[in-house]
Amino acid sequence: MLFPAFLVVSGIVFLLLDLYSVGIGMLVAAVVVPFVVPWSLRRAVRKQVPHICVPTTLHVTDEGYETRSAQLTMELRWSLFSRVIPTPEFWLFFINKQASGFLPRSAFTPEQQAQLDARLSALTKP
Repeated sequence: MLFPAFLVVSGIVFLLLDLYSVGIGMLVAAVVVPFVVPWSLRRAVRKQVPHICVPTTLHVTDEGYETRSAQLTMELRWSLFSRVIPTPEFWLFFINKQASGFLPRSAFTPEQQAQLDARLSALTKP
């Protein structure tokens, strides 16, 4: 992420300008931001779950996955996603730097979860 680097550089500039409280605040924010962003994404997904928890069928293939519910059918290919972040509850999918979807781990058996982890490992980046 470039944002923490920007905060560090800005913090140093403010410290050099003798604006210590702003500089220290930016340096602290640079340390905290990388932890807060993934946490806030997971929290946002958890808040949406009750609203989107309707009976849904998932069909996963080597090419992608399809979801079907009474209201919506959606098919997505793995190649669409630039990044996947595996969490204990979900796989979070990103297109460029934008969170764009997720799959709940609870929809899969432990064996299927391991297979998906292996399949998505090429898209999993630190």
